[in-house]
Amino acid sequence: MFQKVHLRLAVLCGSITAFILLVMSLGYLYISEQGLKTSSFSSFQNDMNTLIANLEHQSVITHEWLTKMEGSGKYLIHISDNGVPFLFNERETEEEKQLFQEAWETWEHSPVEIAPAAFSEIYHTEFLFSPKGSRGKDYYACAAVAEKNSGSLQVMILSPLDTLNAQIRRQRFLFFALDILAVLALSFFAWHFTRRILKPLEENQKRQAQFIASASHELRTPLAVILSCASASQKADGTQRTHFLEAMQSEGMRMSKLIDDMLLLTSADNKGWSIKMASVEPDTLLLNLYEAFQPVAAEKNIALSITLPEETTPAISGDKERITQVLSILLHNALSYTPSGGAVRLILTCHGKNILFSVEDNGPGIPDTEKEQIFERFYRSDKSRSKKGHFGLGLCIAAEIVRAHHGQIHVKDTPGGGSTFSVTL
Repeated sequence: MFQKVHLRLAVLCGSITAFILLVMSLGYLYISEQGLKTSSFSSFQNDMNTLIANLEHQSVITHEWLTKMEGSGKYLIHISDNGVPFLFNERETEEEKQLFQEAWETWEHSPVEIAPAAFSEIYHTEFLFSPKGSRGKDYYACAAVAEKNSGSLQVMILSPLDTLNAQIRRQRFLFFALDILAVLALSFFAWHFTRRILKPLEENQKRQAQFIASASHELRTPLAVILSCASASQKADGTQRTHFLEAMQSEGMRMSKLIDDMLLLTSADNKGWSIKMASVEPDTLLLNLYEAFQPVAAEKNIALSITLPEETTPAISGDKERITQVLSILLHNALSYTPSGGAVRLILTCHGKNILFSVEDNGPGIPDTEKEQIFERFYRSDKSRSKKGHFGLGLCIAAEIVRAHHGQIHVKDTPGGGSTFSVTL
């Protein structure tokens, strides 16, 4: 499912960013081309002003001067005196003659009026000329008329736009290549960006699925026992029925504790925990915990001890009930996994503004590969799940409570064997 969502999001993200990029690049390309055309036409007009001025000062128009003005193909010049072409124009091909004829017809039907150039008696105008069937070969044209006593002199100058068109084509190709590279880069970014966005969601779904599977597994055992005892109690006598009812009550309490823990974690996920902050005396809290668990330790033949700092321990701000719950979870685990004849120690230390609670045991210890995993839901180092009092939720609940207090919880090996859990507040 997430692969399809990843693909769709990547395509959507890449398409939107690519569309925005293409629109912006096309807009910039259009503005750039218009600027090139305007600049090119202005340059042509300036050249025509200079050429017309030179023409005006020529008393005799020679072939050499006209050839020089054509600039090796830069311009095509056609001059008529009272409608009669100069001998210079006899070298024109039929195609060029037709080209000039179309240019004159275009100018005659053009609404643009011929205006005199500054400091000149020759009237001229410039315009864009597109011959019929030119297949995109356009020209800048300049039509000039000089009125004299003996008649008029007509001049038509054409400038091919091959250089301008080549420049525009190069610019379009450059924009196209850059757009392709940018789209590929954006697609690559969209693919990895959406994958990073979906990764926490995918991991969260996996954790939820694992949570449901583990909860179902843990609930199945007490339910099976309850159903079995209920069925057996119907045929049992008084003594056996009492035994079955006690077993059903015990399993029901186990289920109730498991459900309470699951609801507690759900509340933590929804940020629904109510942390009642107040002043807490850490040494008093630890002493009360020590006294509460002393009978349990004695029953299991485990030496439970407590170590408090000699100096006065400052009070901390926190929820007394929640902190007690955290330390109870750690101490209960220590007593459960420490063998008979072992030892468990409660330690309170003060480091600057931080208070450190430690629960140290000499039990089987926790492998380094599992030290991070033990705080996950339903994770148990006891793979056989033989200890009925543990569901793998205690350390997860403890970690959530510590996190709500902006504290830290971690585990390390006890020198000589075992584990030491520490909570810093």
